[in-house]
Amino acid sequence: MCYCQHCQQAQGSIAGWNSPIDQTKFQFISGQDQLKEYLHAPNKARVFCQNCGSPIYSYRTDLPNIIRLRLGSVTEGKLPAPKEEFFTEHKPNFLELR
Repeated sequence: MCYCQHCQQAQGSIAGWNSPIDQTKFQFISGQDQLKEYLHAPNKARVFCQNCGSPIYSYRTDLPNIIRLRLGSVTEGKLPAPKEEFFTEHKPNFLELR
C-alpha cells in the first residue's frame, strides 16, 4: 500500500494499491476500447476508464513493458493481501495493515 499524496490523489482514496506487472504477460479480457490516457508527467501516463473514471493502471515511458496495475480495478480472481507499506507518514492514524 502506498500512502504518498500522489497515490492518494490519483486514487481518490487514502492509499494506492498497485502492483507492477510485466505488460507482455498481461491481457485485458474486455473493455480495452474504453480506456483513455492522461499524461501526468513527461514520462508517466495514467490510464482510466472513460465511462466511470476508475483508474486502471499507469506506466512510465522510461520503464518499457512495466505497468502498475491498480488492484482495486481487478474484478476476478483472488488478490493477495498487501505485504508492504510506503510513505506511512501520510497514512491515516486509524489504519492498521495486518
